[in-house]
Amino acid sequence: MQIRAATVDDYLAALPDDRRRSVEVLRATIRKHLGKGFEEGMQYGAIGYYVPHALYPSGYHCDPKQPLPFAGIGVQKHHIGLYFFCIYISPELQERFVEGWKASGKRLDMGKSCVRVKSSDDVPLDVLGAVFESVSVDDFVAYYEASRAKPSGTRAKKGVKKATPRKASTKKSSRKQSS
Repeated sequence: MQIRAATVDDYLAALPDDRRRSVEVLRATIRKHLGKGFEEGMQYGAIGYYVPHALYPSGYHCDPKQPLPFAGIGVQKHHIGLYFFCIYISPELQERFVEGWKASGKRLDMGKSCVRVKSSDDVPLDVLGAVFESVSVDDFVAYYEASRAKPSGTRAKKGVKKATPRKASTKKSSRKQSS
């Protein structure tokens, strides 16, 4: 489901009633627990929560014109997607999130950083709130920058020639075939 909306209010107004109610519950939970410094707005066609350029001028490395994404709520054709960039870049936070969700007894349908639900009734709201409470803007930026840093030992050593793949030979074999 693609909704073209300039504001969060426009986005919500364009949703069917049942989806709007669910998104409003999820949104209220996130906003209640969202740390200071994060902002809400439209990002990538969904409701986004992000670190504004005023706090992180570099923006998102994939598109520096965009503020650094933290999380989002997007309504799709068959589900509501909860997008958690915040847990994607922190394995420890992701592990706590998954354990908390599973302990709630609710079904977890999760991709790399997206959780798919049919409605807000499928979400353990306390676990959702805990994610947003546990990460400050400063912590998130630190996680993000650490995830962007090159792992040590990836540079080529001086004097060592970089390996290049060999081209496939186009010469015919010189071996005679036996009859």
